[in-house]
Amino acid sequence: MEQKSLNSEHILIVRCGEVALKGTNKPYFERMLLDRIKKLLKKFDGVQAYRHEGLIFVRADKELNPDLKPIIREVGKVFGVASISPAMESESNMEAIGRTAVEYMLRAIEERGVKTFKVEAKRADKNVPVKSPDISRQIGAAVLKGCKVLKVDVHDPDCRLFVDVRHDLSYIYQDKIPGYGGLPLGTNGKGMTLLSGGIDSPVATWMMAKRGMLIEAVHFHSYPYTSQRAQEKVEELASLVATYCGRFKMHVINLLPIQEQIVQNCPEEETTILVRRFMMRIAERLAKDTGCDMLITGENLGQVASQTAEALVVTDASVQMPVMRPLIGMDKVDIMDLAQEIGTYEKSIEPYEDCCTVFLPKHPATKPKLDRILHSESKLDCETLIEAAVASEEIIEIRPA
Repeated sequence: MEQKSLNSEHILIVRCGEVALKGTNKPYFERMLLDRIKKLLKKFDGVQAYRHEGLIFVRADKELNPDLKPIIREVGKVFGVASISPAMESESNMEAIGRTAVEYMLRAIEERGVKTFKVEAKRADKNVPVKSPDISRQIGAAVLKGCKVLKVDVHDPDCRLFVDVRHDLSYIYQDKIPGYGGLPLGTNGKGMTLLSGGIDSPVATWMMAKRGMLIEAVHFHSYPYTSQRAQEKVEELASLVATYCGRFKMHVINLLPIQEQIVQNCPEEETTILVRRFMMRIAERLAKDTGCDMLITGENLGQVASQTAEALVVTDASVQMPVMRPLIGMDKVDIMDLAQEIGTYEKSIEPYEDCCTVFLPKHPATKPKLDRILHSESKLDCETLIEAAVASEEIIEIRPA
């Protein structure tokens, strides 16, 4: 690859998380990760990403990209990225590394008010004749000579100056900005997520995408009991999730005809669980048609009547496809905190109606029995209702916000 003059570009060192543990499959995961990074960085001019010596590097033209923060934010959204370090580049000899380290620390003094430092060096290339402790001592001495105001503090320094010595070029940096980790998108199948306008399902979707799963979504509404604005809210939520997991399709289903049949023919206390079973069946039908391997829900054990242990057992009995519930054992506060972190919380709490609140029984069954539920469903033409719902679907292309 053709190199520009050293440090004429912004340089980011991007480290993999679990990807590094994948053994003989590691190159495949790294390629998937790099492809995802390249895709997100297409919006920037003068930026390139590539793999080299076990790391991923991002280079950005300083004139076209004077502020590196937007690029760091985009790379940080990529699942599989463990950490990011803005770095300076040097030739791999002690004199050149020392000069670059002095330049780096002079900037740190000016921008961050650094007064103490510690050098931590490592040799990625073991053919380098100078051992890591000696590199640390030599570079530390060069910094002390070039930056008179600095002192060494090996216990609690203002700046830990990392020196990564490699075969051709070496890198100097201070920060290790954490990423979300996980696995690159597309390395772990595809799931159909039941996406509502609440707090939980967007977070559950995000968590499964973090494990490398591609996403397709289904959203249920009960128009005209639920408004067009309520659906638009869900589309906006989906776009926020898509900033992490990429564009996907959302299948929109009107559940009202099914709900009306349930209310007319079945016991009131069973309404919630019966509606939930229909939602799962429809989601499974769509999942099979779109190549999904499993269903994803935002259910959390004991949170509402339809999420008791007994209710979840009855719900699962309606489908054959595996159901992933990544939030199942989390506290609600932790789910809310994660929603705030990924940027979906404020949109989720906007007060628009949801199909699950339509025809909500006063006393929903919390310990439903499967035989009773099956008896109630025998009063309905389930297959016809499901086919009609699927036939009337609207498909919306969700793009990142």
